[in-house]
Amino acid sequence: MKLQKYHVDAFTNKLFGGNPACVIPLKDWLPDEIMFSITKENNLAETAFFIETKDEFHIRWFTPEVEMDLCGHATLATAHVIKKHLNYKGDVIRFQSASGELQVSFEADKYVLDFPSRMPRIAELPEIISASLNIQPKEVYLARDYVLVYESEEEVKALNPDKNKLEQIDLGHGGIICTALGNEADFVSRFFTPGASIFEDPVTGSAHCSLVPFWSNRLNKNDLLAYQISDRHGVLNCTNMNHRVMLRGNAITYSVGEIYL
Repeated sequence: MKLQKYHVDAFTNKLFGGNPACVIPLKDWLPDEIMFSITKENNLAETAFFIETKDEFHIRWFTPEVEMDLCGHATLATAHVIKKHLNYKGDVIRFQSASGELQVSFEADKYVLDFPSRMPRIAELPEIISASLNIQPKEVYLARDYVLVYESEEEVKALNPDKNKLEQIDLGHGGIICTALGNEADFVSRFFTPGASIFEDPVTGSAHCSLVPFWSNRLNKNDLLAYQISDRHGVLNCTNMNHRVMLRGNAITYSVGEIYL
């Protein structure tokens, strides 16, 4: 069996920026163990597999460790492949997924992801997470992910969590979002995933399902500019739509190849 493989940098318009994902079109789902093996071989944070049906697409996301319930950057990368490489002519790409229907539309040179909103609620910080942090947050919230709010962008940049300590906690599909008001953007963030092969995710679309409603409420504005200040850096233009969030970003293809099974 021969499969096409696309390596795409998402939430960036420059190679080697944003968050890389592999995208693999399928005619039928492969056994889960094969999809996990492909994902491990790709050695990226996420590999997206998709199937085209009559008027929509079905998408699944795999890390080397787990199948995810939602992934923003790999969805954006998949939309880029469908539009740019498979010559999709429609105005909207509709994905069926573990998180329900997701839509991606097109706005100038950007892809617009229509994702669910996950407003975080006040929570207690687990002792393991607290002990791993070199700087303690001023506020703690929880949705799928823990949301740790810091005093400044400088504090978020200076964070150096102890990976070995965080390996002791199992957050399932979740991770740890560290965020603050931005110096140039409305807000900034970093995202850490205990137990994952890639400890700090470069740009995390799904984390913004919580960040957008949180900062929209805090700043009393619906349109927000977000920077994820990892080494690779990512830019997201966001809109709060109450029960949904709109995430806009660019994507660029790094490579196209073939997999032989």
